Amino acid sequence: MAAQREPNSRLRDTIEATGCTYEALAKDIRRIAAENGETLQTNKSAVSHWVNGTRQPTGRTAQYLAEALSRRAGRTVSETEIGLRGGEAPTEQADPVLAATDLGRADVERRRFLAVAAFTAAGVAMPLAYDHEATARMLRARSGSSLVGAEDVDVVRQITAAFSAADERLGGGHGLTTVTAYLADTAAPMLRGRFPNEALRQAAFGAVAELAYLAGWKHHDLSQEGAAQRYYQVGYQLACEADPHGHAAWMMRALAHQALSLKQPHHCVELVEGALTRGLGHVDGQTEALLHITHARAYAAVGEKPAAARALLAAEDALLRDDGPQPSYSRVSGPAAGTVASHTARTLTDLADHVGTEQQHRDALVRWDPQKYRRVHALTYADLGDSLAAQARADEAVAAWSQALSLTEGMTSDRTRKAITSLRSTLAVYQRRRVPGAAELARRTGEALA
Repeated sequence: MAAQREPNSRLRDTIEATGCTYEALAKDIRRIAAENGETLQTNKSAVSHWVNGTRQPTGRTAQYLAEALSRRAGRTVSETEIGLRGGEAPTEQADPVLAATDLGRADVERRRFLAVAAFTAAGVAMPLAYDHEATARMLRARSGSSLVGAEDVDVVRQITAAFSAADERLGGGHGLTTVTAYLADTAAPMLRGRFPNEALRQAAFGAVAELAYLAGWKHHDLSQEGAAQRYYQVGYQLACEADPHGHAAWMMRALAHQALSLKQPHHCVELVEGALTRGLGHVDGQTEALLHITHARAYAAVGEKPAAARALLAAEDALLRDDGPQPSYSRVSGPAAGTVASHTARTLTDLADHVGTEQQHRDALVRWDPQKYRRVHALTYADLGDSLAAQARADEAVAAWSQALSLTEGMTSDRTRKAITSLRSTLAVYQRRRVPGAAELARRTGEALA
């Protein structure tokens, strides 16, 4: 007969310290699992079993449990602290070159290294405590013997640009393994070489940071948020070696942007303020506008309406500056004016300004090339339909959603799939009300999601 497990007093005490019920904690766990692309049925009975020691969380549930308690406690709660065996998830590497290599290999070899990784709110704040100088000293001490030339760096940039363009048309699932294999086998190892001058060394680290960002963005598009966050963190570390002002600020924005997309604004205001402190005076107006608009979204997400409005104005003012070339790391977002319009719409959505949201989405649509940025158009039409539905303009909402659905054909993108899935409940209401086109769109939506 199997021996009875001892009650998990560490877990019990931590839950009691947060003041939440087992039912509330189970709900938090289900929500965090959904953020990471997984559907769980965790309930209060499961939490009770974990506390009593009769069962253990399986799969990634222990990570979700620790993250839920971290958010409740307002600090990092580890699996070890709550009496659970950790260690399966990838750990932070002090060496970003090695971390980039390990992440890429994990993608290619399909190990559990990334499969068990969960997005964490605490991970958003990673740049705020990062010791760039210590890492820089370590990396310089480990340089190898092979000489890296300008052509090596140019090839990395060309490959990144090609796959970025394909990503916008075909979704994050297209070419992910190729991108991560190249990162692990060629791009990251290049950073171990010798460079003829400091400018080329910085260019090399910047190019690989952009490739790591692309890998993270592709995972984000597939709702693999834990993996995306780790690539963004590594991208930030590499960017610090390339440009500790502008490029590093951009990667701080990437971490905040992901968290805001997941409706987890913890640390985002502080993170973007840190990015602005680094970047102001070192970036062009287009890049600065993109930092300000993320600041606006962060403020809106925590209900700071006056601060959000000021940040929106700052983004508009920065856009008017014509003060130099926009770097490749921020051009990856597409036309800055379109991105600012799109994120202004999301800010206004958080502020419940549906008329303003509609206007900004329409403005964004005319600023993006519909062929080059198919996914952006699909998501924008889906959001435009939502803003029209919020204004009780059902016929127009159906037309916008139909456009979105047409644009998603042949695309491997979980974000677009979720956007289409979210239409079904409203379409069911529209069908009962006999809104023109609703039944046909519901049929097409069902076929697309089958």
